[in-house]
Amino acid sequence: MNTIKISKDFLINGKPVKLISGAIHYFRIMEDYWEDSLEKLKEMGCNTVETYIPWNFHEQEENQFDFTSPQHNIVKFIKLAEQKGLYVIARPSPYICAEWEFGGLPYWLLTKKLKIRSSDPNFIAYVERYYSRLFDLLTPLQWNKNGPIILLQLENEYGSYGNDKTYLAEIHRIMLENNVSVPIFTSDGSWEEALEAGYLPNSQVFPTGNFGSNASVNIAALKSFMTSKNIIAPLMCMEFWDGWFNRWNEPVVKRNPIELRDSVKEMYDLGSLNLYMFHGGTNFGFMNGCSARGTMDLHQVTSYDYDAPLTECGDITEKYYELKELFTGSRKVNNQKIRNHAKRAYSEITYIDSVSLFDVLDSVSKPVVRNSWPLPMEDLNHGYGYILYQSIIGNARKIDKVRIIEASDRVKVYLNQKEQITQLKKEIGTEFSLNLPKKTDNQLAILVENMGRVNYGTKLTSPTQRKGIRNGVMLDLHFHADWAHYCLDFTKLATIDFSKDYQGGVGFHKFELITTDIADTYIDCRGFGKGCIFVNGVNLGRFWQVGPAHSLYLPAPILKQGVNDIIIFETEGIYQTELKTTELPIIDTI
Repeated sequence: MNTIKISKDFLINGKPVKLISGAIHYFRIMEDYWEDSLEKLKEMGCNTVETYIPWNFHEQEENQFDFTSPQHNIVKFIKLAEQKGLYVIARPSPYICAEWEFGGLPYWLLTKKLKIRSSDPNFIAYVERYYSRLFDLLTPLQWNKNGPIILLQLENEYGSYGNDKTYLAEIHRIMLENNVSVPIFTSDGSWEEALEAGYLPNSQVFPTGNFGSNASVNIAALKSFMTSKNIIAPLMCMEFWDGWFNRWNEPVVKRNPIELRDSVKEMYDLGSLNLYMFHGGTNFGFMNGCSARGTMDLHQVTSYDYDAPLTECGDITEKYYELKELFTGSRKVNNQKIRNHAKRAYSEITYIDSVSLFDVLDSVSKPVVRNSWPLPMEDLNHGYGYILYQSIIGNARKIDKVRIIEASDRVKVYLNQKEQITQLKKEIGTEFSLNLPKKTDNQLAILVENMGRVNYGTKLTSPTQRKGIRNGVMLDLHFHADWAHYCLDFTKLATIDFSKDYQGGVGFHKFELITTDIADTYIDCRGFGKGCIFVNGVNLGRFWQVGPAHSLYLPAPILKQGVNDIIIFETEGIYQTELKTTELPIIDTI
């Protein structure tokens, strides 16, 4: 039987091993490309792959578990790593951060009376239910069960959130009761306050640090903490940040490959490390996270390229060559195994038609819900995307003061289907006026976009993480009653009748791509305002003209030979009838 023990080194089958790991998020990469990424990781000189496991990816709706559909098969990913001769570090903690929607927590927890990431028995009960399903899959894959998993994470950067030791002990208990028998670790910022808060006393759980530079200083702090607690364990940076994520309307973050190599070498000489990220991938659908800075929410872009050794689409970069030379002594790669995916700029794209959202609202929404006051998304079992609130507000008149009270994250207001105003979060709640024309059934509609819940910090427990309208809509000085709720359901795109009219504004735009030569490509989003793109029913993610990203990655596995349907949902009324693709991403540069 295989063994792993924690001493001053990782003792694997009795021999000391330095872990050289890279992070690959299976949930951000097409399943068809998992093996390619793992092969490139091995070729670069790594002996380990690390991945988070996001709870909301596997239990998106309450008590509906998915570990088998495309991209969700965590067992397949781990076994592929094993076939490549890689160890696996799995990080299944209830919260993962990862610039992922709500830090990996399911949105439906927001409908419960509980405190997340705490010893609240109600929260612990949901973790227990999820873990009982997850660890049924993971524990047979542990190293001492002749699988590749050598380490499992207790909680993620908990020392930067809380110090509830009972909570940490409860997660530890659940893991042990689910037959976890390989070493368990925590990962925190490598300063005393964070390490102390995230530490679980009287256990075999060992700490690791997260940082991206100044390894000597950070490792010295980690070592000092371990000495103070009489912890004997390897020194490891669990997240050595080799790049960074990007947010809308901010410059792209880049890191010099030579400087990175030198910084990684400093850590490599001191202990084990995990490169975060090796291959970042894509926040497909609505799964991008959000940074919180003071009162501001700063939403992340669709691409999770991270300026990593592999690009968003899995291409090798200069960073890859520099790190390969550091780890193996050679920049050369095995060209029989290591190749970039084929790329193509398609020209065979035909514009079909456009239609207004209001003309097809019933066909692209869940069954309408009526209520006296507006309900937030979560109360309607609608976790992501958009919701349209609609109400009749009566006769011709001018309403000097209209206010939307407590809504997230972006609202667009329509009077009789004509756009009146757009408000971002910092503007929501400020007054605007409406001039109602001469009719008795003037209709007010409010489209609210959930742009992604925060993934880090105190706002995890803030009411602002409940999306849609949380309070109400004031006309003059009173709350207006009687609302219809339309939760947009993009699984129903095939039912859209594009023969109906489009008179501008929010709507759907259909294109067709006919191809027999399938390859990766990027959809050029310039000429479109804001929204999301669906190819053969798959949501590629969000685009927004503010940049810095002006394209969406379209992996070849989503395409098929023959006719491919492309539907663009666009909210600003900014569109064009010519759609282009490119072989490279379109990104603003400084």
